[in-house]
Amino acid sequence: MPGRLRTVVRSRGVAALCCWTLLLVLLLPVLILHSLDARFGAALAVQGVVVVHSGTALARVLTDVRARVIAFGFWLFTYVWLGLAPLAMLATDAYPRGFLVDAHTAFLSTAVVETGLLAYSAGSALASWQSTRTSTFLEPVLARRLTSGRVLLLCGVALLLAVVLIPGQGGLSAFFLSRQAANEAAAQAAPSGSADRAMAAWVLSVPAFWALVALVHVPRFRSGDRTLRGVRWILLPLLIIVNAVVNNPISQPRFWAGTVLLALVFSASALRGPRAFRIGAAAVTAVVLVVFPYSDYFRYDKREPVQVVSLAEQFTSNGDYDAFQQIETGMDYVRTHGFTPTSALGPPLFFVPRAAWPDKPADAGIQLARHAGYTFENLSAPLWIETYMWAGFPSVVGVFALIGAVGRRIDDIRHRLRRHRGTLAALLVPAFGFYQLVLLRGSLMAIVGPLALLLFIPLLITRKQGRRLPPSAGQQSASAPAADARPVAVPSPTGGART
Repeated sequence: MPGRLRTVVRSRGVAALCCWTLLLVLLLPVLILHSLDARFGAALAVQGVVVVHSGTALARVLTDVRARVIAFGFWLFTYVWLGLAPLAMLATDAYPRGFLVDAHTAFLSTAVVETGLLAYSAGSALASWQSTRTSTFLEPVLARRLTSGRVLLLCGVALLLAVVLIPGQGGLSAFFLSRQAANEAAAQAAPSGSADRAMAAWVLSVPAFWALVALVHVPRFRSGDRTLRGVRWILLPLLIIVNAVVNNPISQPRFWAGTVLLALVFSASALRGPRAFRIGAAAVTAVVLVVFPYSDYFRYDKREPVQVVSLAEQFTSNGDYDAFQQIETGMDYVRTHGFTPTSALGPPLFFVPRAAWPDKPADAGIQLARHAGYTFENLSAPLWIETYMWAGFPSVVGVFALIGAVGRRIDDIRHRLRRHRGTLAALLVPAFGFYQLVLLRGSLMAIVGPLALLLFIPLLITRKQGRRLPPSAGQQSASAPAADARPVAVPSPTGGART
């Protein structure tokens, strides 16, 4: 009977994989090309390979027996922004922005994208062969647990920052202005003042986000936590209000507001199991494809009625999908100016002021905007082209292979720790998994500061696991007879559902 049950489950998994693959690799691309007067060429052929690669990988994540949050974020961005969107652009030679390149540059751009995907897949495959081995660095870090005292301290700091910094940002009303008004105000300000204002906004947003997440998931003991419960019920509504102000989708970038919302949802106990994750990931995929193109309603001061258009038209006219065109612009930039290996030092040394480092590398997005002659310089620089600008294809391969390997290891560790609530694996991995969309879209110099806050704050409110990490499934079954039967006193988390 168990063998028959496993066969049924396996057959259902294969059927689901086939259905998702059919939808992502065949039906959606055909639907996009059918609505266009397609012009076929070498670049479009390579782009078809990118769509098949990314669509198949996304289908595997959506049907995997493990909840792979990091892989989901990567392949979702790749499939939509560098798969379907460029397919429509190359088929019609229509782009959302004005800078156009020749056919050879377009072909090289698709080759760079696919090279990065192959390197990522290779790195992930190599890491999966060692999935049963315990990581000496990542696993102890992700096994760190929230501590009540540090979480309450962070909540106090977040509320204090809100009281002190919100008036300096223009008051509550400034957080509900459109992105257009915020960008115009930033353009009129001095460069140093604009940078300080942006950093102050992130110092408000990120601690408030982590304070809310940590307060929801902080472990509590079976007895003696009446005071903690009372403090939680006092702080929780205050932090919800603060986050509604500083992390709302009106004035904040939609990618960040989406990260906040999805991290809160996917860190819940109910969505840590594979089945619940697959349902949630499928819903997110549908929302990104159908709803995201219209989520810029609050971006402008003059809001026109929403007009529903085809996906193909959205991809070729909406500046939100300019990632591939920015890669093409970067390829043209390299052909004109050559590679700039020193630019790789900029992101890890972002904190060094330009007064102390006059030759500090410029933001890649700004460089590309100036090369294209745009007046608006707050543009993306996808990780593919930014790493290509450093040293060409070798740097793309090295960076994406590393990302693939580390991402796979993080997903495997989170799967092993999924029943241990209040850990960094339960909270930080979903946040980073969805922030990947910001990281991959770039540019690195623009997002590395918020990323450092996003990763550093959780380390401050957690402490090292006091006992050995749980073994992997294979190690657990092999060592079961010799397992220590002594009871271990562990905190009982707030809420939670079985996975």
